[in-house]
Amino acid sequence: MAGNSFGNLFKITTFGESHGKAIGVIIDGCPPNISIDEDFIQSELDKRKPGQSKITTQRKESDVAQILSGVFEGKSTGTPIAIVIPNEDQRSKDYSHIADKYRPSHADYTYQQKYGIRDYRGGGRSSARETAARVAAGAIAKLYLKSQGIEIFAHVSAVGTLEAPNLDTTNLSALLDIRESNIVRCSDPATANEMIALIDYIRKAGDTIGGKISTVVRGVPAGLGEPVFDKLHADLGKAMLSINAVHGFEYGSGFSGSEMQGSEHNDIFLKEEEQVRTRTNFSGGIQGGISNGMDITFRTAFKPVATIMRDQETLNEAGDSTTISGKGRHDPCVVSRAVIIVEAMTALVLADHVLRSKAYKN
Repeated sequence: MAGNSFGNLFKITTFGESHGKAIGVIIDGCPPNISIDEDFIQSELDKRKPGQSKITTQRKESDVAQILSGVFEGKSTGTPIAIVIPNEDQRSKDYSHIADKYRPSHADYTYQQKYGIRDYRGGGRSSARETAARVAAGAIAKLYLKSQGIEIFAHVSAVGTLEAPNLDTTNLSALLDIRESNIVRCSDPATANEMIALIDYIRKAGDTIGGKISTVVRGVPAGLGEPVFDKLHADLGKAMLSINAVHGFEYGSGFSGSEMQGSEHNDIFLKEEEQVRTRTNFSGGIQGGISNGMDITFRTAFKPVATIMRDQETLNEAGDSTTISGKGRHDPCVVSRAVIIVEAMTALVLADHVLRSKAYKN
C-alpha cells in the first residue's frame, strides 16, 4: 500500500490500523542535536486523543508515545526516529454489523475497489486514529522549528455556520491559553460557548456537523518554497487535504480574493525597522509559491463526520440494498481534536522546506 510517506528531507512514514496492536511513525531526516522534549510530545498527543470531553468520541486511549530509536540523552542523533503508540481501547465488535456493508461517505467502498480487501474495524488504515502518529512526528518538527524561531498557532474558527470574529494575532501565546481553556478550542470565549452548545445539540440529535480551523504561522523567513510544483502553499494544501474529513483549503484572502479587484488585493511593499514588509497580507505570507516573511495564514474546512447515529440506506458487498445504523463511539464534530493535527502537518511541511532552503545555501 503506497502513499504512507510524506516530505522530502524531513520525511515521515506512518503505519498501523485503528484496531491493530499499535500505530506509529518513522521520522527520517530530523537534524541531530535537537532537544527532544518527551513531555512536550505527550502534551501534543493529549490534545488529539479521544475521550477528552462530551463533544468528542468516548473511546479511551492514553496515546502514550514510546520512542524506540533516534534519540540519545535527550537529543536527536540524526538517525531515524521511531515512535510507537499502542492501541488500548479497541471494540471491534462495534463494527461487526458493517462487515459486508458500505458506510455512506466512508472509505469502505473505495478501499474494497482498490485493494480487494478492507479492514472494517473502525476503517482500519483509513481511520483518523492514524493521525496520532502524525501528531507525534509534528511535535518533533515543532521542536526543530522552535530552534529556528518559527511558531504555529491554530484554532477552531467555525462550527457549521457559527463563525468566530477575526482575532488579533499579536500575542499568539495569549490566544493559545484561551484556546486551551475551552473544550472546543476556539480562541474567542463567547463563540466557544455557542459552539459547544451547538455541537452538544447535534450530538444528542444523533447527527454530526463540520467546521473550520484557522492557522497563523509566525517567524517564517522569506524564501521558503519552490517556484513551480513544490510551492509552499501547494504543499500546505496537500498536507491539509491529507487529513481525514478535510474538504477545503484556502490561504490568505482565499476564495474571497476572487471577489476583489487588483487595486484592492495587491500587497504594497514597505520597509519597517530595516525589514521588508507588506501593508496588507492578502497573499497569506506566500507569493509565487515562496514565503515573503509575513505571517502565513490559511483556513482548513472539515466536513461533518460520516458516521451518524441514525439509520441510512446503503449497499452491501453483493450490491443489494440494505440499511445501516451508526454504532460505537464517534465524534459529533472533529475540529476540536483536529486543531493539533493541522498544526502538526503545518510543522512537517515547514520543517521540510527549512531544511531544503538550508541545502541550497550549503
